Amino acid sequence: MASKWMFYLREMAHRMWFRASLYCALAIGTVLISPLANSWVPGHWATVLGASSIDSILNILASSMLAVTTFSLTTVVSAFATASSSTTPRATKLLIENADVHSALATFLGAFLYAIVGIVALSTDIYADGGRVVLFGVTVLVIVLITVTLLRWIDQISHLGRVGETVNLVESTTRESLIRRARQPYLGGQPYEQSPVAGTHINTLLVGYVQYVDMGKLQVLAEQYQCRIHLESQPGEFLVPGQPLVSVDTTPAEALCQAVRAAIVIGDARTYHQDPRLGLIVLNEIAIRALSPAINDPGTAIDVIGTCVRLLHTWAEERQLASTAVAMQEQHQPRGYQPEYDRIYVRALAEEDFFRDVFVPISRDGAAFVEVGIWLQKALYGLQGCGFAPFHGLALAFAEQALARCQHAMSAEQDITAVTEHFRKLKVDR
Repeated sequence: MASKWMFYLREMAHRMWFRASLYCALAIGTVLISPLANSWVPGHWATVLGASSIDSILNILASSMLAVTTFSLTTVVSAFATASSSTTPRATKLLIENADVHSALATFLGAFLYAIVGIVALSTDIYADGGRVVLFGVTVLVIVLITVTLLRWIDQISHLGRVGETVNLVESTTRESLIRRARQPYLGGQPYEQSPVAGTHINTLLVGYVQYVDMGKLQVLAEQYQCRIHLESQPGEFLVPGQPLVSVDTTPAEALCQAVRAAIVIGDARTYHQDPRLGLIVLNEIAIRALSPAINDPGTAIDVIGTCVRLLHTWAEERQLASTAVAMQEQHQPRGYQPEYDRIYVRALAEEDFFRDVFVPISRDGAAFVEVGIWLQKALYGLQGCGFAPFHGLALAFAEQALARCQHAMSAEQDITAVTEHFRKLKVDR
């Protein structure tokens, strides 16, 4: 059950208010704890360090941080709106969860509250000279932190919300998700095909997307009820009441049904953690919008193609490494390699779905652009030669589809010839 709560904690930590609340609590706690130093800090240090000026410093800090926080929030909201209109609303979620943005806003808001609470505390005369020295020292550290954060923030807001920055952010998040799934293609369980599905389906009662599967909890339930559990719905799938979540090779008790439903999180939107296809879909939404007549920016679509090729190369490399590691473990362990969740059976992600997510939308909406058509052929040629067997046939099949769309959409014969030449190179080298 801990992993499910870790999922909820991770989701909560991505909210903008979470880090700001921690910084504010730390700031208020520091101010209130400082009077405890009255007895063990020499009082004459206050004169030496000039701690008597702390009142005016805190006043300046409070007024300036209020202005900086307000300006930063306005800038961030504007950047979110720009990203949503120029890329896709699905990418905006990553901007909202950006840790650098959270840190900057939390620092400014925390410094403001620190100054306000410090001013109020000083007015109550709870600080002797020793307490003022500690408060002065903490204030100097806060000023240094604000200075460093401001310098970083100036660089961040210069490209926050821009298309290129958003593409890079989606790429980074998708790569992490792909690597996790490539290293655990069955989410730590066993291949679905190794155990025939027999028994009863446990259906969902909710409408939404599968966001997270608590494999640890399912394993505990399978051991408790002496059964095998087959995951029927992958993270990212959309379900309605009556569709199966899992199937079990026994007649499930009502308690087991309720526990299984509680172990699988269903929400209103897809999440990136266990759903690497979401990142590929978001990247293609960015490319499709760039290819629309209103924007007409094939360069962004070409950039997205290159990004997707890098991500698929990452998947291929990680899958090959994972397969090699499993083979070595099976060779050195007499009883064979045992997965972490040996009673849970999960389907592996299909590489064909990756290719469909990446190449079908762009080849459809970019069929009339000769540069996009050529880059698609180049991308598929590169994936064909990456040494990952599942990509070989898929690259040729999707290259043929892309060529057919170009031949139908392009009016200039020389454009069709240019795309066809690149396709022939891919077909010959196969």
